[in-house]
Amino acid sequence: MARPAGDRRMRILVSNANMTQAITEACAESARRAAAPGTEIIAATPRFGAAVISSRVENIIAGHALLETIAPFAGQVDAVVLAVSHDTALEAARQLMPCPVVGMTEAACFTACMIGGRFGLVTFGNAETYRELIARHGLSSRLAGTAVIDVTAPQAVSEPEMVAEKLLPEIAALAAAGADSVILAGAALAGFDERLRGRAVVPLLDGIACAVRFAEGLCRAGYPKPSVGSYAPVKGRTLSGVDPGLAGLLGG
Repeated sequence: MARPAGDRRMRILVSNANMTQAITEACAESARRAAAPGTEIIAATPRFGAAVISSRVENIIAGHALLETIAPFAGQVDAVVLAVSHDTALEAARQLMPCPVVGMTEAACFTACMIGGRFGLVTFGNAETYRELIARHGLSSRLAGTAVIDVTAPQAVSEPEMVAEKLLPEIAALAAAGADSVILAGAALAGFDERLRGRAVVPLLDGIACAVRFAEGLCRAGYPKPSVGSYAPVKGRTLSGVDPGLAGLLGG
């Protein structure tokens, strides 16, 4: 369904890929702070999947959930921001949707490259999947290092100041290792760049804020969607047992 005629206000969908509503709300709040005046932020949470994505298996399940979540917004929004730090299903979402789709860690990485030479990344749990993600984005040579804090994503929501205190020494260590900026990787860390403003020794990058600004720029640029190649729209496919909205976009 197309957007109503005459509606010129930019609309950006911020789509979580896990089922924790508090994380969706934190991402939406960060997105609204970063958005230009007049940009409307719409937030969405999937109907199934992991409470918090912390494994490769959960990430694959989350990819299906995310595609199902964003499909009904085709033609209703001007861009999609993936509010999941693994950039879950980014390539598939980019092929599926008729509008720009931006991954939060993707956007943070490319922003970091425009701030300085090398960047660091701090997250929860296992950093290996982030190193792999940065490699897929072609930026391994720009990565100064990664760090892991011993907290959980839910604690970032319930005990933000405790988490902030654990972030600061890791940020300082990454700066000492050559990072000119540090990415706060994890949707649950949305807004922590503001919380730590003035307390960190290098710029901190919130992937949601970076992605919203990239999305707005892509919308204004108005580049057409590829009509050939691996990102061209998929039509004429037959799917069984899939949400009708998602199946409809693929079936044409």
